[in-house]
Amino acid sequence: MSLLPYSLARPFLFAMDAETAHEHTLAMLALTQNTPLSWAYCQERVQDPIQLAGLKFPNRVGLAAGLDKNAHCIDGLAAMGFGFVEVGTVTPKGQPGNPKPRMFRLSEANALINRLGFNNEGLDAFLANVQQAQFRHKGGDTPMLLGLNIGKNAVTPIENAVDDYLICLNGVYPHADYVTVNISSPNTKNLRELQSDEALDALIASVAQRRNELAQQHGKQVPVFIKIAPDLDEAQVAVIAATLKRHCVTPDTTLANSLWGVIATNTTIARDAVQGLAHAEETGGLSGAPVLEKSNAVIRQLRAAMGPNFPIIGVGGVLSGADAVSKIEAGANVVQIYTGLIYKGPALVKEAAQAIRNRT
Repeated sequence: MSLLPYSLARPFLFAMDAETAHEHTLAMLALTQNTPLSWAYCQERVQDPIQLAGLKFPNRVGLAAGLDKNAHCIDGLAAMGFGFVEVGTVTPKGQPGNPKPRMFRLSEANALINRLGFNNEGLDAFLANVQQAQFRHKGGDTPMLLGLNIGKNAVTPIENAVDDYLICLNGVYPHADYVTVNISSPNTKNLRELQSDEALDALIASVAQRRNELAQQHGKQVPVFIKIAPDLDEAQVAVIAATLKRHCVTPDTTLANSLWGVIATNTTIARDAVQGLAHAEETGGLSGAPVLEKSNAVIRQLRAAMGPNFPIIGVGGVLSGADAVSKIEAGANVVQIYTGLIYKGPALVKEAAQAIRNRT
């Protein structure tokens, strides 16, 4: 049980602008992880194991990418009881992202808007941080799993995007339990074009070929998840599902051994749920409570299209145990949180994991 209730820390953090609070929180985690001070936020992990994509997840609640872009705080986050943590998005070269201010709270809606733009220190620094993490040595028989999320540099033309993804895949493959290919951030120009039929087809084919080469080189198969947007109509989701089925589903695919999956979903560019609120018209991706039903709708359509055995990670708007259960009921196998952690603190991890385990 953590010694410091988040309700005491939150007023201090929310007195700062959103990105400053974010940076201070990460600095605190980096400083205190693997020390006795981690007892301020650590809690026992709920045990609810599930086999998915050839991996054993200790429980069904993970951290979404974007919070720890540079993999500085993996051990601190592991102490909060997550079954899996995803870090990144990392790009081949470091980049500053978009100009500040670029992160805004919409507290009345339990939401955030960000236009960070894949700000990160680059692949080499990212891998050095990943290799320093100690969580795998402390996890017992079912250690927390680590997902590594990859993207493209802003200066890379969209027609050359595959090159950036393959550079990152080469780097992260030996260190990842799974890899996420992020093609859905709204904050990198033209990135979402990669969700179209022809572009996605080419990307998946290239990633599949390179993964086969890396699997032989490293002697292990690492699952790959494609992260998609919530701002897709039914026809667009159907196109994505058809592309995935061509490349990623075989007659003998089962829930346990599929080496492909989808993360549904990223942030939304829609603002209908937050109209009239301060910062609602800021450019960027909206996350938090307003995305819950939008992402659940994509999950339901994907599950119907892909069948019962295709791995789906549900993310978007989880701020309670009931929200987490709604993702599972929509068709997700496991869920991720991010904005909910900012508003509710580490206790949400345990609440969500227990609610999923105890659902009837």
